[in-house]
Amino acid sequence: MLNKSVSRRSLLAGSAKAGLGVGAMALAMGGGTPFLNSRKAHAAALADQELRTIGLSVTVQERILAEFRETSGVGETRGTAATFPDAQTRILSGSTDFDCWEIIGERLPAMVITKNVDPIATSELKNWGNIRDTFTQADPKWDRSAQIVGQIWTDETQSELYMVPTVYNYDSIGYNPDVVSAEEANTWTAIFDEKWKGRSGLNTDPLIAFGQALLAMKSMGMIEIDNPGNPDQAQIDEASKFLISKKKDGQFRALWGDFGELVNLLASGEMVVCDAWQPAVMAVKAQGTPCQYAVPKEGYRAWSIGITMIEGTPNREAVMAYADYWLSGPPAITVSEQGYYSPTTNIEQVMDPDRYAFWYEGKPWVGAPERGIQEGDLRDGGSLAERASNVAYWHQWPDEYDYLIQKWDEFLNA
Repeated sequence: MLNKSVSRRSLLAGSAKAGLGVGAMALAMGGGTPFLNSRKAHAAALADQELRTIGLSVTVQERILAEFRETSGVGETRGTAATFPDAQTRILSGSTDFDCWEIIGERLPAMVITKNVDPIATSELKNWGNIRDTFTQADPKWDRSAQIVGQIWTDETQSELYMVPTVYNYDSIGYNPDVVSAEEANTWTAIFDEKWKGRSGLNTDPLIAFGQALLAMKSMGMIEIDNPGNPDQAQIDEASKFLISKKKDGQFRALWGDFGELVNLLASGEMVVCDAWQPAVMAVKAQGTPCQYAVPKEGYRAWSIGITMIEGTPNREAVMAYADYWLSGPPAITVSEQGYYSPTTNIEQVMDPDRYAFWYEGKPWVGAPERGIQEGDLRDGGSLAERASNVAYWHQWPDEYDYLIQKWDEFLNA
């Protein structure tokens, strides 16, 4: 996967073209994150270090950074919210403002190819032992390079990581059930259905948008493709034509890249169906607008975010402690109650049992209503095991990255 003939110029250009804005995602929508044991590990060593991190505010949350600072004894923490393409451009342009990038696995080759990543040995992570099998064992139904286990390791000995996973999920479609039926929404074709012309939305990350278009096209009998995450040039051409035709025809109310924008468009009713993050669906419901998360017949888009240490950082120990802190369990309570999953089973030991049962095991909500969730409600899509068994593909770095970015640029300018 990592032996790509991609130029530094194309990486920077592609990143800049793809990034249509940086927005601060709403911070934790519920559930406090308890502190770890008050003993500050390596406090003396970390007091002179700082942590400067960049990434989506899915994980770059002030609450989590503040608790990490308190728990670890690190001197200072600073977080910058940025879309994946924007962060990629800043880091590959030579910025020395950050110690780590909370990256999505599919973009790791951008760091590896340009030699901007410093691997982390699992032996240096005291909380690594309870990592889920998803991150250590390849699923035989995909090539190793086409799933997260083939992206995060430096090699198949699995002793060093390019990325320490902190969050993962299986993405789908958000929709207004008062307007769009479950039957209509439970397919990736819904985003491109003429019935929702002018009321549909598409994410601005090309590595997301192309995969979704290809899933929909396959369902409509327009294309044959085994892995929508890694299309060849002919398949990219067909997807590009499809996307451009839909854009020119007024299909999309918005190309969204900002969490707040997504929530506002769904809550206002301007968009009734779109590719979405589950926390956005929760935020819309909390505002009183009906919103559900679809169970696509084609399967979910799977991805993982994690901590990548930027080569040459003067704060290596702080980055190591931050990665280990995420694996300890408590930081993942906040993101779990937004609809994401923790890659470590440590979360089960620290999360409220009823909350864990709802978010991870597919059991009914117990207790007072919260953020649009009522007593007896079930999580859309069911348990972690159910959702993990219904995956269409894992996001990955496509072999034809340069060509895909070129076609994405044509789409944006159409």
